[in-house]
Amino acid sequence: MLKIILSVIFVLICLALIVIILLQEGKSAGLGSISGMADSYWGKNKGRSMEGTLEKITKVAAVLFMVLAVVLNVL
Repeated sequence: MLKIILSVIFVLICLALIVIILLQEGKSAGLGSISGMADSYWGKNKGRSMEGTLEKITKVAAVLFMVLAVVLNVL
């Protein structure tokens, strides 16, 4: 029973990771980095923006994914 519950949680985390990664913007700075746009207000406060929040959620989901993968492999 525990393995079934963990498997369902594992699949939900997998789907969440896919969606969160697809929602993120690309890392290419484009022409904005040439003119110094990387040091603007949005570049400095990235942690408070939606992009920063998505990065934090991605890190947490990735750790949960790895931990559950190991636990499910042991069970």
